[in-house]
Parts: sequence; structure tokens; C-alpha cells
Amino acid sequence: MRIISGKYKSRRFNAPKNFRARPTTDFAKENIFNVIGNLTDLEDAVALDLFSGTGSIAFELVSRGCKEVVCVEKDAVHHAFIKKVKAGLAADNLIPVRADVFKYITSTRQTFDFIFADPPYDLPILSQIPEMIFSHGLLKPESVFVLEHPKEYNFSHLPFFTQRRVYGAVNFSVFVISNAK
Repeated sequence: MRIISGKYKSRRFNAPKNFRARPTTDFAKENIFNVIGNLTDLEDAVALDLFSGTGSIAFELVSRGCKEVVCVEKDAVHHAFIKKVKAGLAADNLIPVRADVFKYITSTRQTFDFIFADPPYDLPILSQIPEMIFSHGLLKPESVFVLEHPKEYNFSHLPFFTQRRVYGAVNFSVFVISNAK
């Protein structure tokens, strides 16, 4: 895996072989970050990476200038890896949280300019994630939420949905929280 852009551009890191996470491909990550860049300015943003896995998205967000990036990962091995890479990058603005994502969503009082969620594709309640995020008020006005998901899901009926992007087998639904809606 590599960091695509920003101050850590081209830095590579390899997840341990015993990882169960499915990292977002570099191709898909590069393309979705081009879309995100046209929707919001990540510079000085407060971001949240849910189901962080390898931390690839969180590292990309830090590299692109986010003021703070909270990444939530339940698995102890994955969380330890994220902390190791954080130390190697000296990324003090990255905050790894070892927690269940759903408990985090319901308990945090923090709000975010940008949220990225990449749940396990076989997660039984994957379809409920957008509504959980909206109903718990995690997004600031004029913010962006991106959900990575398998092709079987269609979120176009939900409020704030703006577009779906497909890169190979990777699907992203993009939501823009706007005061105009």
C-alpha cells in the first residue's frame, strides 16, 4: 500500500500477512480522492475513518493536510499496525481508537468535516451505516461522507446522496451534507 498524495506521498507500508482487512486499492483510492477533492477541502479538516483496517485512508487523510484524523478499528492487530505506522510517520494528528464502530458512532460527541467508512462487505447491517451517521449528528454542515461498499447496495434514495462511483469491484456512495437541502 502507498500514500497517493500530500506530504507523505509515495511512502509505502506493508500490512502483516495475518491481516484480515481488505484495503482499498490504490487505483480506487486515487480516484475517489480526486472526487473528494472536488467536493471539499481536506486541508485543516477534522476527519473520521471508520472500520480503518490497515489505516490506508487515515494515512492518506493525514498526508493531505487534515488537522485531525480519528480512525476507529476494533481488531487489536490492525489497531497495533496503525499505531506503528503513525509512529513511523510522526503523525501526531492521527488518533487511532480501538473500539467497535457502532459503539463509537453512538457515543462520540465530536463532529467531522469528512467521514470515510469501509465496513466489511459481509457486514449484516452495512445498509444501516449512512442513517446511523446522519441520525447521530456526526457531520458538520457542508461536510462529506463516503461509504465504500459492494455493488449490491444502492443508497441513492437516502438524503444527501449525490453520486455513486465504481472503480472495478469497488463502489463508493458519496453524500454531501449541505445547508441548502
